[in-house]
Amino acid sequence: MAMGHTTSLLMDTPAGGQTDLDLKRRVGTVQRRHVLYVEGYDPRGAEVYYQLFRRSCDRFRKAFSVEVTLDPFAIDSDDFAHWSLTTRSAHWQVATRYDFVRLERHIRAAMYGPTFRLIARGLGWLFDDVVSGTMWRIFRSSWRFGVHLLSIQALLLLWLELSAAIGVAAGIVISSSFGQPLAIAVGLAVAIATLFALRPLANHLYVGQITSCWATLRRFGRGQPTWLDDTIEAGARQLVAAVAAKDTDEMVLVGHSTGSVISAAIMARALALDPDLGRRGARLVLLTLGAVMPAVALHPAANRMRDIIKRLASEPTLAWIECQSRKDVMNFEGLDPVAGVGIHVEKRHNPLLWSVRFKEMVSSAYYQRLRWNFFRMHFQYISAGDRPTAHDYMLLIAGPVAVGDWARHHEQLTLEFISGDITQSRCSSTNVGASRHL
Repeated sequence: MAMGHTTSLLMDTPAGGQTDLDLKRRVGTVQRRHVLYVEGYDPRGAEVYYQLFRRSCDRFRKAFSVEVTLDPFAIDSDDFAHWSLTTRSAHWQVATRYDFVRLERHIRAAMYGPTFRLIARGLGWLFDDVVSGTMWRIFRSSWRFGVHLLSIQALLLLWLELSAAIGVAAGIVISSSFGQPLAIAVGLAVAIATLFALRPLANHLYVGQITSCWATLRRFGRGQPTWLDDTIEAGARQLVAAVAAKDTDEMVLVGHSTGSVISAAIMARALALDPDLGRRGARLVLLTLGAVMPAVALHPAANRMRDIIKRLASEPTLAWIECQSRKDVMNFEGLDPVAGVGIHVEKRHNPLLWSVRFKEMVSSAYYQRLRWNFFRMHFQYISAGDRPTAHDYMLLIAGPVAVGDWARHHEQLTLEFISGDITQSRCSSTNVGASRHL
């Protein structure tokens, strides 16, 4: 059985000056961690994420004054890549295996496929969200997220309208000299040519990326077949195999942005493959960062997504940590991802909501540039800061404290706990779900 360290955490002393032993908690620490990371809907691929990770290692090393050794990047298959790192201080050492779920080939195929197919799917997404009332539900839950989606839909319509307007203008010019039939043909040809010519600009403005993303997520939420199904199955089997190897203290499944939907589905599928997964010895953690799950689950036909959320919310051996930020327009800050989407769970254990303050992670000058770059802000969840903070991504996935315990108790522990001697005793790891807000 995987073993982890623990240390006693003495809470505040009660009135009267006497220590209440009932306020002591045991906080688990780890020496070996296995991370399975699911990216958002991003075509850049594992190689780019490895470079981002390497830069985060450099910032983490400076901010926390720890030693970090990052191993080379390796492609394992069409579905996975991996790298490893070791972090150490004077009092602790952690070895982390970081598996990266590769989505890039699927995303590129969808984003850069036929233009007319992309537009048809985008219009279908827009029309369905309006008619089903989903857009209203999204705005009611998070107006910032609603504005984000609406802006992409508006750009999609503007792309079509501008192409049509240029085509009509060309037809009018031709009709005055060559007659109506030729004018219609020329106008149509010019409109189509303009549509194709503007596609690089549309891609630059994320229209193709986000449109293809939501067309896929809507089908997935309904339970319709998508390329996500094979990815989820592969990820679930990878997770089950990693826990079965019994060579890790903590198994952490990370989902960022759209990856939150995929990672939740992977965890639910893994629990279906092995209902005792969370009792195998390693702590079982789902860490969702800047999640878009509510926008999927708020569609009235998204029964599959709601079933997944309900399954995870009721799992006592899982610690599901949901990180949100008010400064991120692409998440549902303040929304309970279970009750907030209409799901009732009788014996609920998850998730724990953790509100993240990006302003505390970086310098003031850098934050002023960051706050107006919404996509870069959205990536701060998975980036190390240049200041030591409790929610540093590298601290979560490569630090010495079990992720679930750190999320619950970081305010009482403080960052001084990381620099102190936290390896005083040893006992079997425990698996406890999270059920309260921070």
